[in-house]
Amino acid sequence: MPLAAPDVARLFTPGSQYDCGHDRTATVVALPEAVLALPTGRLVACDPVIGLVDENEPFLAVAPPGSYPVTLAVVEVRNAYGPGSSDTRIAAALLRVGDRPAVRWELALSEGQDEQRLGPGDFFGYGVDAGSGCFLDASAVGPIGELVEQDADPVVDAIHDAGPRPATVTDPASGHTMVAFTTGWGDGHYPTWVGRDADGQVTGFVSEFFVVPQPGRGPAEG
Repeated sequence: MPLAAPDVARLFTPGSQYDCGHDRTATVVALPEAVLALPTGRLVACDPVIGLVDENEPFLAVAPPGSYPVTLAVVEVRNAYGPGSSDTRIAAALLRVGDRPAVRWELALSEGQDEQRLGPGDFFGYGVDAGSGCFLDASAVGPIGELVEQDADPVVDAIHDAGPRPATVTDPASGHTMVAFTTGWGDGHYPTWVGRDADGQVTGFVSEFFVVPQPGRGPAEG
């Protein structure tokens, strides 16, 4: 089977605790938010530096057009680098669509991706080479991509200066926005999941960064 979906409800519940192995424990300590405009309802998730050029296909699952909160699951990892040390990392980013609860989470697929081709533990996701990811509307990819291409340094600095909080980047010419965030322990390859309610309607999207262990998997990376 492909990679099992995370326990999203637990990830976004303050106080949730995880045994990460090697004497490390993680606790959900904050859920900071920012609002993302999604005028077409077609979401793109990618590395904002490399992905807006190479991996800008929106997900096939479409949300009703609107503005939605992006929430980050921030965890404090105790003994992260040895006894007595600690670090704060973003374990996942959730774009919540409406108030109806998700009854299932499935891999968010883009054009040409077929889950039936995946082997055990495999997934489709986006590559990260700048320690950061983002959510944005498909219509914003061009304007935001041009903004980043002109000068990526201020965008990257804004994301990393935000620390465990979302950074909103706006293209001044078009008004398009993206919400960006650091990705777990940094670079890697990360899946995005789409939640659906009992009627099959989209309830949200969550990108996971392998900071804490999840049921049905091996130890978390990092």
